[in-house]
Amino acid sequence: MSFKSLALASLLALPVSAFADWQLDGGASAVNFVSVKKGTIAETHHFKGLSGAISDAGKAQLVIDLTSVETNIPIRNERMQQMLFDTAKFAKASISTDVEVATLKALKPGQTMAIDADVTVDVHGQQKAEKAALQVTGLEGGKLLVTTSAPILLNAGNYELLEGIEKLREIAGLESISPIVPVSVKLVFAKQ
Repeated sequence: MSFKSLALASLLALPVSAFADWQLDGGASAVNFVSVKKGTIAETHHFKGLSGAISDAGKAQLVIDLTSVETNIPIRNERMQQMLFDTAKFAKASISTDVEVATLKALKPGQTMAIDADVTVDVHGQQKAEKAALQVTGLEGGKLLVTTSAPILLNAGNYELLEGIEKLREIAGLESISPIVPVSVKLVFAKQ
């Protein structure tokens, strides 16, 4: 196995295992995404609700609470929840993968590894494989820092989100909203 699996853990995830070797520190972690409207206006947004884990069995998971989307404009938060993500049906997005736990445990504080990972993203009931360029760094106390070394480019069309984007475009009176969404992550996993 390679660290490609860890990349999966860097995005979204499934329910957190009670027997996790590392637990995601949601307060120290971030998942950001960029929306581009009118072809030239880019805005960065994030999610406030993150959870995840890397289990002793090598299952890496990240879960994003889509109801926690933060755009710094309350009405836009509500519209994204309702029209784009349809959080009444799809409240969570997830990413999961298998990792080499022994390799992760061997990382010393300050030691960094670059990983080209294949990740599985589950959003809006659609599961797709994506590529992710990640960096994993050992931290003091056995913690791990996982970051994207380049944004992950998600195509909203792959996740049946184009209709939601069109609704947002119409209600905001915009000429366009790009279906290509750059996503970046900074995840801190604390050893249990």
